[in-house]
Amino acid sequence: MNLKYLTIVVLAASLAGPLCKAQTPSGEIKDDFQASSLNQPGQDYPRVNSQGYVRFSIKAPKADSIRVTLGLGGRGGTKLIKGTDGYFTGTTEAPMDEGFHYYHLIVDGGIFNDPGTLNYYGSTRWESGIEIPAHDQDFYALTDVPHGNVQQVLFPSKSTNTQRRAFVYTPPGYEKDKSKKYPVLYLQHGWGEDETAWSNQGHANLIMDNLIAEGKAKPFIIVMTYGMTNDVKPGGIRNFKIDAFETVLTDELVPYVDANFRTIANRENRAMAGLSMGGMETHLITLAKPDEFAYYGLLSGGTYTPAELQDKPKAKLIFISCGSKENPTGVNKATAALKDAGYNAVSFISDNTAHEFLTWRRSLKQLAPLLFNN
Repeated sequence: MNLKYLTIVVLAASLAGPLCKAQTPSGEIKDDFQASSLNQPGQDYPRVNSQGYVRFSIKAPKADSIRVTLGLGGRGGTKLIKGTDGYFTGTTEAPMDEGFHYYHLIVDGGIFNDPGTLNYYGSTRWESGIEIPAHDQDFYALTDVPHGNVQQVLFPSKSTNTQRRAFVYTPPGYEKDKSKKYPVLYLQHGWGEDETAWSNQGHANLIMDNLIAEGKAKPFIIVMTYGMTNDVKPGGIRNFKIDAFETVLTDELVPYVDANFRTIANRENRAMAGLSMGGMETHLITLAKPDEFAYYGLLSGGTYTPAELQDKPKAKLIFISCGSKENPTGVNKATAALKDAGYNAVSFISDNTAHEFLTWRRSLKQLAPLLFNN
């Protein structure tokens, strides 16, 4: 794995925030703002226009300054201006990338969430969330198709002496045909997130529902659990030890899932994938336990080399992806090297996205149809 690259992207995502698109050529901001789809009920702000600009309005009559950590990348975010009515207002100076973004407010130097939006766990805290409508958003939309179920399960972990949590997606029809068994994808979140991320921010269940309804993906179970990564501080990724989580996942969670869900409990019907640091975990665990998983997916999470895979049971698929604003050259070169060495390797580059959830939603859309088909 390219640890240097992964360290850079994790730090960029956690410290700089999402990058903006270039300013529109005309410099004119269309006045067609609408409330974000992630706003709390009855809240009009934040608002998003058809170009991807975001407008904020925060009532804080006793505050002196408010800055929003969206809009200017590493240059400090969007400064809001206080009006005589006690409202702070402002608009990002450029459009945002399409898709989901975390953000928060800095009010007189303190960190607060935007009272207008729903909250999502990221950056090791509950953050405000906003959705910039994407031109291809239908693939993760809630549509009129048969839906699967996402349920919380609590499983015992002797190695940590705790009860641990996972979320399990079962595909449409799972409850009807009690004789049918399914393959399983173990899908990991990134640094700063937890086991809620792939359902809440990633819409993994809706992506699968839509793919299955279209006949593009084979129905399978998805298991999402906490990767035990958030004690790692920015800059300390090289010191991360996988051993504890590897034990929880392969020795405790996999047997629990096989015992409590109708799985096809063998390597050929088991996959592991993850985004960002979850990709790093996938890389390390699949190399350490090649008898456990036959399908590998690294989503903005580094690469494999033929040398490190040599003399191990051959993966049926190695999927590597990232955003076009990340490291597409590295991903494509790594995939080409794997193909030359005889591996079934596939790369995917998400157009005009960075280290963000639209990259990973699109990656899952590309990965899912390739799983459990050979």
